[in-house]
Amino acid sequence: MILFLLPAGDYDPTEAAVPWAALRDAGFEVRFATPDGKVALADPRLTDLGFSWLSPWLMTRRAELAAYRRLTEDPSFLAPFSYTEAEAEVEPSDITGLFVPGGHAPRMRTLLEDATAQRLFARVFTRGLPVGAVCHGVLLATRAQDPATGRSVLHGRRTTALTSLLELTGWNLTRLWLGRYYRTYQATVQQEVTAALADPSHFLAGPPLPVRDTAARPGRGFTVTDGNYVSARWPGDCHRLAADYLALVRAHAAAGAADRPV
Repeated sequence: MILFLLPAGDYDPTEAAVPWAALRDAGFEVRFATPDGKVALADPRLTDLGFSWLSPWLMTRRAELAAYRRLTEDPSFLAPFSYTEAEAEVEPSDITGLFVPGGHAPRMRTLLEDATAQRLFARVFTRGLPVGAVCHGVLLATRAQDPATGRSVLHGRRTTALTSLLELTGWNLTRLWLGRYYRTYQATVQQEVTAALADPSHFLAGPPLPVRDTAARPGRGFTVTDGNYVSARWPGDCHRLAADYLALVRAHAAAGAADRPV
């Protein structure tokens, strides 16, 4: 079972739906966990409300929105665990991987600041299971502490995340009418993540002018894989991220099958 951690709402629909669809279509079981066990919907500005004249650049694209609509009809999506249930009641052996989408609107904090979600992430990460995170989702990894060291589980790993350039560009384009919508915290995601790493050079920003990938052209996206962990920057990387995370999950499943007695 691959567990997706979602906030109470406001996550990015592309960042959740594209990796989910890749896993689901490959035959892997995907379950969800939210703060209170209630169904969590994506950021409505990205799915319905839009950004006025900026909508063609900032809203979720048609194909990815169709994947999100499909996600919201999935029975597992409609029956999530709470974080507490996922930590206390789900057998550790039942969780074979974990994925964290991002988003920047206010309710993302219900995931990023939740101590139970942070412990869940650390538990799965330190067991060497396949873990993926994108955009603000990398902040959960940053805040998840390795109980053996007291440091972030990302200390000593290479990662990417939402870059300061991308975050500040979105904020500057919209702040006159949306205020801090694109600024979840005072520090940028890149600043907080980099501060937790063993070396600032372990944060890889990717090409300075990112291009959105597609299902047909996933190579346009940028990801960083380090052992059992793969990360990406923004929705424009998610087709490549989905492929890379699926590869990690398949490799782990194959290794497990090889270890089982015949």
